[in-house]
Amino acid sequence: MAETMGTTGTTKTLDAFDGAEPDETFLRAVELEQSTPAQTRAIVVLVGDHRYESPGDNTDKMVAELLGEYGYHVDGVVRTKSKKSEIRKVIETGVVGGVDLVLTLGGTGVGPRDKTPEATRTVIDKMVPGVAQAIRSSGQSCGAVDAATSRGICGVSGSTVVVNLAPSRQAIRDGVATVAPLVEHLIGELNSYTVQ
Repeated sequence: MAETMGTTGTTKTLDAFDGAEPDETFLRAVELEQSTPAQTRAIVVLVGDHRYESPGDNTDKMVAELLGEYGYHVDGVVRTKSKKSEIRKVIETGVVGGVDLVLTLGGTGVGPRDKTPEATRTVIDKMVPGVAQAIRSSGQSCGAVDAATSRGICGVSGSTVVVNLAPSRQAIRDGVATVAPLVEHLIGELNSYTVQ
């Protein structure tokens, strides 16, 4: 006898000896559940004291569209001040919420209010320096100076990948294009290994 949970939350018992076959609706639901890959979920964190408050700023929409082009579902865009504790709280909220990617924008320079890498480091379990190196290299190639000189980091917290990007439009466009396949690889690794 086997019990399986359907998509509606109902449990159906299959008994190999009762001779009855499961109904077609049940079989299709199970097949769909097993064949449909879960969509990769992300949140975007806009870090800055005033940067994203100007009228006509559409950074939030632009990033959501860019991530959507790579198959990410953006659960939300959060604006936070350049304060280490606030940045950390927002990142932790994404991790606890079970998103696959927390993408921060801003606060990666050398100014006195640039604290995103320090806040991110407090949440990270494992650093993944190769992703940050790829972002800087790609940023230099495309002429995004703030990406090339960024102090942004990348790492894993639980089963969530956290990436810091510089805030210019060029750095964001290039950064998302660079990060998307790398993060997909990391998420695949995180989802394929289980603790036994």
